[in-house]
Amino acid sequence: MDIDSGLLNSKSKEPQEAVPSSMQMDSEDSSSIVKDKSKEDLTESMGKLQIDKSLPSYQAGPSSINFRRKPVIIIVVGMAGSGKTTFLQRLVYHTQASNIRGYVINLDPAVMTLPFGANIDIRDTVRYKEIMKQFNLGPNGGILTSLNLFATKFDEVVSVIERRADQLDYVLVDTPGQIEIFTWSASGAIITEAFASTFPTVITYVVDTPRSESPVTFMSNMLYACSILYKTRLPLVLAFNKTDVAKHQFALEWMEDFEVFHAALDSDNSYTSTLTRSLSLVLDEFYKNLRSVGVSAVSGAGMDEFFKAIEASAEEYMETYKADLDKRREEKQRMEEERRRENMEKLRKDMENSKGETVILSTGLKDKEALNETMMNEEGEEEEEEEPLEFYSEEEDVINEDEDEEVARFSF
Repeated sequence: MDIDSGLLNSKSKEPQEAVPSSMQMDSEDSSSIVKDKSKEDLTESMGKLQIDKSLPSYQAGPSSINFRRKPVIIIVVGMAGSGKTTFLQRLVYHTQASNIRGYVINLDPAVMTLPFGANIDIRDTVRYKEIMKQFNLGPNGGILTSLNLFATKFDEVVSVIERRADQLDYVLVDTPGQIEIFTWSASGAIITEAFASTFPTVITYVVDTPRSESPVTFMSNMLYACSILYKTRLPLVLAFNKTDVAKHQFALEWMEDFEVFHAALDSDNSYTSTLTRSLSLVLDEFYKNLRSVGVSAVSGAGMDEFFKAIEASAEEYMETYKADLDKRREEKQRMEEERRRENMEKLRKDMENSKGETVILSTGLKDKEALNETMMNEEGEEEEEEEPLEFYSEEEDVINEDEDEEVARFSF
């Protein structure tokens, strides 16, 4: 009986001990299921943020920009008074007389009248004088601001030309008289790159031939032309204007043989001539890869040679400059892709650390508000902690005789 009772007791204890163990297993299974489900949700949400690493976007097919071989963009720049507008008028007349399909764009908001008709005129969009009054600007500031405002919508200009690209051969662009406003401003760079990324683009630098007969002035023009070439990274054609007044043969000789240019400087021994002589040796390589033509905006001489130089520059653009432009564009897209990857990787790490919970993003505004409240509270505490004025009685103001006689006595 004792043995049977012991067996019964042992059997009765076994199920009692097994019950809590099974309950514990059930709770562990349910918690593991919840954890697995949360992990699956987190993995699913992270999967939506996953970036395809198989091929970068800048190499995954053709360029998004539809490049066209026609029309050729001719951007005319030059010093004030060199005859840019008159030269452009001659180009418009030559295209019409030769049955060349041209399109004219005026980017000078300060010109009063144009001697030619412009298909797109900045004056129709931006009022130069109103800009000066509204922003309290001077003439140059008004031109620059007008060009900046026009550049914000320049994609629409490019789209208009794209729609008519099959009907055009050349697009003639007139720039403001102040050359630095276009060549060294952000709006000028935006306009130039917008053209160059879609069409073959050539820069034409107009030189005042009679004024360039001085070697120092000639060197100043060449330095500016060199700076424009390296600033825009586009083909450059030198147009020596006003050949009806002075022939440009001297300039071609100076560019081909620096000894002839040095001989022209022998009569001048100033510091400027010494610097000009040194610069001529530096620009010797620049002259070898430069196309130069002599033109006359008044008589129309040299127009055929000018357009031949433009066609050669357009071919050079397709062979050399476009490849460099595509390389720079791909480099920019690659940097943007890397930046996007870093941001997404950082976001994934944050989601892993937060385990799918809600994360409050700090924009800095709350911190500023908290800082302002803290400063206000500190100022209030400082005002409360200011000690009140203490009033002393006459007994406390008695000065000892041993003290200095010059000590003043004050009583309230």
